Amino acid sequence: MGHGVSCARTGDEHDYFRAAQVGDLEALEALLDADPSLARRATLYDRLSALHIAAANGRLEVLSMVLDHGVPPDVVNRHKQTPLMLAAMHGKTDCVLKLLQAGANILMFDSQHGRTCLHHASYFGHVGCLQAILTAARTTPVANSWGFARFVNVRDDHGATPLHLAARQGRPGCVQALLENGAIVSALTGSYGFPGSTSLHLAARSGSLDCTRKLLAWGADRLRRDSAGRIPYAVALKRNHEACAALLNPSAAEPMVWPSPFKFISELEPEAKALLEAALTEANREREEKILRGTKHSPHPPTWDHASDAADADAIDDASSDASASDAELCCICFDQACTMEVQDCGHQMCAPCTLALCCHSKPDPVTLALPSPACPFCRGSISRLLLVARASSDDADTEKSAAAAAAASSPQLVRRRSRRSHNLSDGGSSSFKGLSSAVAGSFSKIGRGSSRTMADSDGCGVDKPEHDP
Repeated sequence: MGHGVSCARTGDEHDYFRAAQVGDLEALEALLDADPSLARRATLYDRLSALHIAAANGRLEVLSMVLDHGVPPDVVNRHKQTPLMLAAMHGKTDCVLKLLQAGANILMFDSQHGRTCLHHASYFGHVGCLQAILTAARTTPVANSWGFARFVNVRDDHGATPLHLAARQGRPGCVQALLENGAIVSALTGSYGFPGSTSLHLAARSGSLDCTRKLLAWGADRLRRDSAGRIPYAVALKRNHEACAALLNPSAAEPMVWPSPFKFISELEPEAKALLEAALTEANREREEKILRGTKHSPHPPTWDHASDAADADAIDDASSDASASDAELCCICFDQACTMEVQDCGHQMCAPCTLALCCHSKPDPVTLALPSPACPFCRGSISRLLLVARASSDDADTEKSAAAAAAASSPQLVRRRSRRSHNLSDGGSSSFKGLSSAVAGSFSKIGRGSSRTMADSDGCGVDKPEHDP
């Protein structure tokens, strides 16, 4: 982006900035020893300091040396951009961390578009820099002065949040990180992209299937209209993004939505959260295949992350294989997968897909519009916390299997009971579980938080305005 040496007043200045750009520590140290005032000099036109040049080029040692000479970390260039912003633009995570450690202010805005370092990291798609800035925002005075949620949804001069920029540029990793940290999925833009656009409108404009998937999985409304009256489906059709349009079609099945409003979902352990996320991905993948089947688009679109799918499938398979293969650990709702999730209060167990379906099935209270906590399907008790099913060690499992085999051999009555149990499982279980199983299975194709209203006139005729992108 041209963040190198431009004009310098003297030969020493030129040599100094050149050493900062290429990372020549010996030359840099010699020049600073000869003239310490060089540390605070800037290039003539762009007003780039050595900190800007080092941050943009990923020169961590140079950055540390210049900071040690007393240069403030928030020095700005001609466009009021700080070294932290340039490091975020270029994806230099180590430099971002160093500047944050030195006390760089994450709430400074540039003069080009009024954007923060979080905007720049989202726009250019650098997830590592984004995560570092978000982590710092939780521990710096920003959390007390502005509030973390306000910082995540901060707007630039054109009314765009970091989520808007990430969706428009097709940055699914940044979209996921921002949504997990409280970005508002339904926020409207000002003049960015097209007035009144949501992140889903912007993902439809760019034709990014990955961003569209993630936004839908976090409850983005397919029927929300921009200032021209267009829904995201109409935007995707206008720009000939047919695969995106198929997913955004209001007549298509609604996606499964991540149940983020529940407190116990935010308190999940990493392994339990990974299992539920894998179940969500699998359910929405099956929905997408059904929608795209029969069209010219492949049931497995090239942009679908097959590596991610394999990882999700492995997560579910590993969890199922780790659990014992005994009948007692088979999910009594779907009778298909082993139990991997446990309700803490009552101890009842289910598989991850059935747990996710139950959480997504909760409907808002008609009076308070708040989502009630889902109930355990076995005892109807409220679910307040989910845990991974405790797995016995291999020695304990072998001992239990041996004891069960010996008991079965010595008790013909037990053998007949097990035979009847197997027969019940093959028939789909008892009548009460049959109804529950069918309801949960059907929820994978019906559950979602998108609006169920019918589409009215979706062919808005507004003309797109030029986008305010750098």
